[in-house]
Amino acid sequence: MSGQNKLSLLAQAGVEPYQEQPGEEYMGDAQLAHFKKILESWRNNLREEVDRTKNHMQDEAANFPDPVDRAAQEEEFALELRTRDRERKLIKKIEKTLQLIEEEDFGYCDSCGIEIGIRRLEARPTADLCVDCKTIAEIKEKQIGR
Repeated sequence: MSGQNKLSLLAQAGVEPYQEQPGEEYMGDAQLAHFKKILESWRNNLREEVDRTKNHMQDEAANFPDPVDRAAQEEEFALELRTRDRERKLIKKIEKTLQLIEEEDFGYCDSCGIEIGIRRLEARPTADLCVDCKTIAEIKEKQIGR
């Protein structure tokens, strides 16, 4: 996620980048509340997009007599549905992350257990690996993919 996307995700949630206080405990109540607000806002925005797409498809659905027009509309709808399917999967991941916040098990690498870090989580709130473990996973993926 680019820096601009990170800022827009924070802006959508109406929050500023988190400013840690000296001696503050990692993933204490304030940090968990910060990420919960970001994730809930993100999830709500995605749900609104799903509703808009559904309404758009219902309103715009037409049985064009011209096969080219009909094919163009079907292609547009197919693209929208693929996008919504990716967003549906992202909503599930956001909900899983929100559950981790409720269980106070958020912000730690699933692989090695170290802190993922505030800035990485602001860039990708659903991250479940630290930068090092994610890098290793991507290298392994590339090696297997070849």
